[in-house]
Order: sequence, then C-alpha cells, then structure tokens
Amino acid sequence: MILKFLGTGTSTGVPQIGCNCEVCTSTDPREKRLRASALVETRGRRLLIDCGPDFRQQILGVGSPALTALLLTHSHYDHVGGIDDMRPYCHPEPFPVYCLPDVAQDLRDRVPYCFAKHLYPGVPTFRIHEIAADRDFDVDGLTVTPLPVMHARLPIIGFKIGNLAYITDCSKMPPETAAAISGIDTLVLNALRHQPHMSHMNLREALDVISVVKPRQAFLTHLSHDMGLIDNTKKLLPQGVDIAIDGLTVAISD
Repeated sequence: MILKFLGTGTSTGVPQIGCNCEVCTSTDPREKRLRASALVETRGRRLLIDCGPDFRQQILGVGSPALTALLLTHSHYDHVGGIDDMRPYCHPEPFPVYCLPDVAQDLRDRVPYCFAKHLYPGVPTFRIHEIAADRDFDVDGLTVTPLPVMHARLPIIGFKIGNLAYITDCSKMPPETAAAISGIDTLVLNALRHQPHMSHMNLREALDVISVVKPRQAFLTHLSHDMGLIDNTKKLLPQGVDIAIDGLTVAISD
C-alpha cells in the first residue's frame, strides 16, 4: 500500500493570506501546505480521502491518475470544496462517494445542480453511498473501517484501510477508536499547533494519542502556521513520529 499526501495544511493553507510570520514567509518548500487530502493506492485501486478547494492543483501534481472512489471525513469546506473539480472523473458514470448521511445531505445542499432531476450537460455527477460510523463498508472489493472521532461537538470519521489509519480534524478520540487501531503500521493524525484549540488536537494531544496507539510510524497532518518552522518542531518529536509534507509518499506494510 502507498499513501501520498496531497495536502497537509489546515483550512487556511500555509502560507496564510496576509500573514508575514516566519513560516508564511519561509522559502522552504516543506512549509507550503495545501488543504488536507490524501491518496491511497492498494490492490490496483486508488482511494481519494477528502476533496478540498486545492484538489485540481493536487491531482494535476500527481499526474491525474484514475480514481476508484472518494471517501469523505466530513463536510467542512476545506475537505469538500473541490468537489466540482471532480467532473472529469464523473463521466460516463457518476463517481462513487462514501460518506456519513449528514455529509451526503450537505453535499446535496452545497452543489444541488449535481443532483438535479434534469441535469445541465457536463455537470459532475456522483453516486452517494451513505455509510454508518460503526460499520465496515466495501469499496470495489476493499474493506474500509470508519474511525469515529469528535471535531469539537461534531461527530466525524477517519478511515482504516488495511494497515493504515487516516484521521484528521480530531479534537478527541474515543477509547474505542484508539483500541481499534492499536499497533497499526501507519497512523496519520492531525496536529494543528502547539497551543490548545477547541476543535483540533494540538501537538501534545496528538503525541499522547500516538503513545497510546503505538503505531510503527506516525505522521502529523493538518498543520497551521502556528506550529512554527518544521525543523524546530521535528526536534520535539519522539522516534517514529514525523511531520507530513505535501507530496510525501509513504510505504505501508501489510
């Protein structure tokens, strides 16, 4: 299995518009972060996790490969804002999307022209598969396990695919979710900044979760400019934990 990080930034991206901090003005390409998204390649399938407003740039950057399905963690704009740009993948058949029922409803409200009775020629079309947070589901022969977490007061999900767990926008991980991924090969987890935040884990909270789950390797994603320069933050990380950067490719053991 191969994991490609298409974007590793928070909702504003990095650099943040109008900011002159040392991170946003850095010339280090590792400090440039598009909105969080990932591509998982396994057994001849390619699963896109989230489709934010940078999707077009991200998918062109990896050669516009064929995609099997889109998995959505939740419906905040930085995770679904690029949905219209998926139109090349939506013909001749509607493109499959797997998400919770509330996310499905938000999509229908956000881009109603994609679900209209009489479709305008050329609009993207989607086949929505509503999933349950407590039940595995099948994507073209692949078993995917939803991983329930809290994003402030909003219940959202991450995904377990084989020996990978991908979780973003988590502020609190239920013990049951931590137990479900205990000892996994690769854990991707959000860590927004050093200071506490109402709807995201900070660095300390993310490291505490990683110490409980004990993956072979862990990568921090959904970073803001408030995390500081990457080289300074790396010095604070234990062995086996690293900061994800845009474009990073990771091999995952079976």
